[in-house]
Amino acid sequence: QVQLVESGGGLVQPGGSLRLSCVASGSIFSRNAMGWYRQAPGKQRELVASITSGGNTNYADSAKGRFTISRDNVKNTVYLQMNSLKPEDTAVYSCKAITSSARIYWGQGTQVTVSS
Repeated sequence: QVQLVESGGGLVQPGGSLRLSCVASGSIFSRNAMGWYRQAPGKQRELVASITSGGNTNYADSAKGRFTISRDNVKNTVYLQMNSLKPEDTAVYSCKAITSSARIYWGQGTQVTVSS
């Protein structure tokens, strides 16, 4: 069983920055592929960014150039650095883990609100 706990969300003005963190426990973190997803009200959940166990990254077009996903295998943590935030980035951001045995786990999510 993998537990994922996100933090770092909050209210930020347009153009501002936030860094989300997701701490994982219950598995060999370095072997997990990790991802950040978001779901805005009335919309489907969508991939924001992902990172493989080897460190390869992938971004949604909306995140390219503004967001950076990274991982610290010592701290069992994956990060999402979000810069130049826009109102349309407002959503609940959730962390996803895919273990080496292909099991999928989700965190509870953290709210990000971009508003003036």
